[in-house]
Amino acid sequence: MTREVKLSRVDEELEALSYPTSRDDAANELDEVTLLLADGEANLGELVSETGSDSYRSAEDLKTELHNSLPREAVGEPYQSEGEG
Repeated sequence: MTREVKLSRVDEELEALSYPTSRDDAANELDEVTLLLADGEANLGELVSETGSDSYRSAEDLKTELHNSLPREAVGEPYQSEGEG
């Protein structure tokens, strides 16, 4: 069963993993998660498998790598906030 999660809520999914973890293990664990992006959606496991590190010491490490690998359009228009003004 596939779960959907917004990019702004991806922390919960990443924190559920056991660390340290390898890129392959994290990708396998997150394979059934659909990440909802500003310009569509993507499989979170596939995105993790495309990150640059072979392993992660913490959820924060993985989150940083994930955000660094996303195209700018995935997070919305530059300089725009999701929050209310």
